[in-house]
Amino acid sequence: MKPLTRAIVWGGLLAGSGDLVFALSYYGMKLSVFQGVAAGLIGREAAFGGGPATFALGVVLHYAIALVWAAIFCVAGRRLPALLRNAAAAGLAYGLVVYFGMNHVVLPLSALHLPFLPLRIDGAAIAAHCLLFGFPIGLAARRVLMGGPPHGEGATPD
Repeated sequence: MKPLTRAIVWGGLLAGSGDLVFALSYYGMKLSVFQGVAAGLIGREAAFGGGPATFALGVVLHYAIALVWAAIFCVAGRRLPALLRNAAAAGLAYGLVVYFGMNHVVLPLSALHLPFLPLRIDGAAIAAHCLLFGFPIGLAARRVLMGGPPHGEGATPD
């Protein structure tokens, strides 16, 4: 597997898993948590009436979206190496970009038709996007695309 593909897959799987754990613990262990994700594609009525099948669709879509966000960061990191050199800070900031991008661009354009405004500010969700979504994407991109952590951050002496 090529390094860029490996970085995207690792970043997307780590971010998607962190966000999945957050969503189920924050919003509750209910089918509706990921049926809401499916509703962005197939509409509310079909998603919330679909039982476990639309929950599964929501989980698949959730990971697909995480892979897309990871791909955006990894491609940007190849073009702007400072993102990879400063992966922790860049990843945290990227989590904020993802939060606002999802809530104020993707969801309003989805079948849910949520309004663009007012800005939705949810401190716990923002923190989760920064720490559990953007941060792992940044670190995975750095590790795979730059060959590991820089000296002083877990590097072992020769």
